[in-house]
Amino acid sequence: MKKKVIAIIGPTAVGKTKIGIELAKALNGEIISGDSMQIYQGMDIGTAKVTVQEMQGVPHHLLDIKQPTETFSVAEFQTLVSQLIDEITKREKVPIIVGGTGLYIQSVLYNYNFSDASSNLEYRTQLEQRVEEEGIDAIYQELLQIDPLCGERIHPNNIRRVIRALEVFHETGLTMSEYLAEQDPEPLYHHIIIGLTMDRGLLYERINQRVDLMIEQGLLAEVKRLYDAGVKDCQSIQAIGYKELYEYFEDKITLNSAIELLKRNSRRYAKRQLTWFRNKMDVEWFDMTGAVADENAFRQKFTEILNKIAGKLELKAK
Repeated sequence: MKKKVIAIIGPTAVGKTKIGIELAKALNGEIISGDSMQIYQGMDIGTAKVTVQEMQGVPHHLLDIKQPTETFSVAEFQTLVSQLIDEITKREKVPIIVGGTGLYIQSVLYNYNFSDASSNLEYRTQLEQRVEEEGIDAIYQELLQIDPLCGERIHPNNIRRVIRALEVFHETGLTMSEYLAEQDPEPLYHHIIIGLTMDRGLLYERINQRVDLMIEQGLLAEVKRLYDAGVKDCQSIQAIGYKELYEYFEDKITLNSAIELLKRNSRRYAKRQLTWFRNKMDVEWFDMTGAVADENAFRQKFTEILNKIAGKLELKAK
């Protein structure tokens, strides 16, 4: 029998954290972060990382497992989460993946293979030599021309992943994005994906308010610590909330401009998240518009979500 897994997805600021914790309390669950940036230590405010108080005693996994200078890939996420699902299930708990990084969550729920494309050691060596002679930017620009979607997901300094993406194209004639899209993966678990959405105008208002709150909570100091520590040209600093303030610290833009850019990029990211979820995943959607400011409305919506999950996965709520 397949293991049971719940995934909670949706755009930034839609309320995934609260729903996830309430579900974990009701279904005897443990939460696995499905966010590609909350893995980094010292990046708490800008990633809206759940606080100990907000956890309400619910175990959380895959938070603070990497230094900001380290890289992290979807294949590594896939491996770690698969192990966690096994461990949580053995404890007779329910694994609940909560996050907004669509490809990461998709990679866990279905048997995507990120490594079975043919390898070509000779071609890989040629690329490595070119990096030494011409620099990484030369081959990274090639990747952007061939596969801009993949290029956007890979940091320019992540030499191994840039080379691998070019190697896949060289060997298969397919870009990495096309290669993954051509796979017809089977679901690995008896799962349900709960999607949270809300009125677009309200969502954007919440995003703007969240950024203002982050600034009040000390986001500037958090990013400055990383900047002063010499954390630069890393995958982690490409996160929204960090790259904009780095531009401010480098005297490229004013603080007000950085904050407005942060808000704009967050809104655009939310739009891209919704597009990804609707096009790539089979989701049970719930509109949270009326449940944001009204606790009774939230409880009613939560009960709907709980009943949907319990019915689909044959789980009993506490």
